[in-house]
Amino acid sequence: MVFDEHNPPHFHVRYNEYRASMNIKDLNIISGFLPARVRGIVTEWAELHRDGLLEMWETKAFHAIAPLV
Repeated sequence: MVFDEHNPPHFHVRYNEYRASMNIKDLNIISGFLPARVRGIVTEWAELHRDGLLEMWETKAFHAIAPLV
């Protein structure tokens, strides 16, 4: 997550050669592309951690969030 970025609140995803930015609020891809399987996994993770992601965006205080296991 890069804090000096533009709205809407979003986070960046990297998976092999794929890159995407996902809106935190609705979990839609803003830019880039992810394969369907990866997008599903990332969406599941983000749903679990949406509050923490939004808090980091708003406060600019980064902290680690557990990975999806």
